[in-house]
Amino acid sequence: MNRPLILGLTGSVGMGKSTVARMFKALGVPVFDADAVVHGMQGPGGTLVEAIEQAFPGVTGPGGVDRERLGAAVFGDRAALARLEGIVHPAVRAARHRFLADHADAKLVVFDIPLLFEKGGAEGVDRIAVVSAPEDIQRARVLARAGMTAERFESILALQMPDSEKRARADHVIDTGTSLEQTRAQVARLVEKLVA
Repeated sequence: MNRPLILGLTGSVGMGKSTVARMFKALGVPVFDADAVVHGMQGPGGTLVEAIEQAFPGVTGPGGVDRERLGAAVFGDRAALARLEGIVHPAVRAARHRFLADHADAKLVVFDIPLLFEKGGAEGVDRIAVVSAPEDIQRARVLARAGMTAERFESILALQMPDSEKRARADHVIDTGTSLEQTRAQVARLVEKLVA
């Protein structure tokens, strides 16, 4: 069966991955955004709301899953996190299969997966692009986010593979420590190369 080349797009918190994903979309490359899919499934009327409420009573309401309450229910509890992943991951996998079927005639698609290496998703893609920026730029970007603290930033980093290791494993590195125009040019060159 013919299928597109699958580029896995990943990067640590604050590296600019969402911005780069939008650049791929702007170039006409179909992008599967795992986070957006999960948000939709956990939103009002979402397909996962009932199963999550059954597993974690009291974490849902009219707006779907209350992410803060759910986060509190699983934070620091490996068994609870594994239970949640057992609900979410199969649904995301099914959505990804539908996405691939819908874009079977594309030459290239992007799977935007934040924890690509950490959750073993690297085997499901053909090439990997890591979005990266210098540490000081990353820190400034993340700490500028509403409600972010240095402690919270450190706890997020602790759950992610170090940037240096991601870059070492990547087929392509997209540097976002530059201007948006320069980053956009890198993305355009990469698309050209992969489509060729």
